[in-house]
Amino acid sequence: MRAAESGELEMVNKPEERRWHALLDGKRVGYVEYRLSPGRVSFIHTVVAPDYQGHGIARQLARAVLDDAVARGLRISPYCPYIRSYLERHHEYDAQVDPVRRPPAEP
Repeated sequence: MRAAESGELEMVNKPEERRWHALLDGKRVGYVEYRLSPGRVSFIHTVVAPDYQGHGIARQLARAVLDDAVARGLRISPYCPYIRSYLERHHEYDAQVDPVRRPPAEP
């Protein structure tokens, strides 16, 4: 059985941590780190716990964070390699994605 199918997978934005968390039955099993700037969200890093890799959690996180960015009208800067590779396969986000230059500075 796939990890994401064995329980309730929930995506939760934690702005104070600058992360979206993937919670499986309340336990954090992955996250996407991001930075906000006016009119833009920069995705920095995606992590899934080793015991949960290969079960589609990163894919579900990517879809959740990108759909949120679109809904909020934010430009997308994909510095995270996983998010970039997801975007290469999902062109519905193309209109809001900017070319990546260098990662944003830590505040």
